[in-house]
Amino acid sequence: MIWTLSVKLVRGRYAEGPWQATIALDADSTLEDLHHVIQQAVDFDSDHLYELFIARTEHSGDRIRFDDENEELFTRTIESLFPLPKDRRLYYLFDYGDSWVFQVSRTRHRPYEAEAGGEYPRLIAEQGERPRQYPDYEE
Repeated sequence: MIWTLSVKLVRGRYAEGPWQATIALDADSTLEDLHHVIQQAVDFDSDHLYELFIARTEHSGDRIRFDDENEELFTRTIESLFPLPKDRRLYYLFDYGDSWVFQVSRTRHRPYEAEAGGEYPRLIAEQGERPRQYPDYEE
């Protein structure tokens, strides 16, 4: 089944404005797959550590973490996370230094069968200006 997810920029060191995307991907995709999908959507270099976590807010210390240490990034599927516990959200943190944080949620669209010949994951829609991972400095 194909799910649609909303990915919304919460904050980042060089974030200049709001950005949000809707992505279609297979419900059996792993959290590592989701990482790559988000990286492609924002056109970042995937050259830093990352994690996904479930928490009340992006600042909450009470987190359920998915990272390379517990290896759940590579085994946990998107489908296995939802529905999230009450009052909790899924966040994607990329680059611990620049702290790019994105909130990931299911859209209200029902899961659907993959289109014959369709390629997934797929960027369906985008709003706002894509964040730039590194600003252009004039020398």
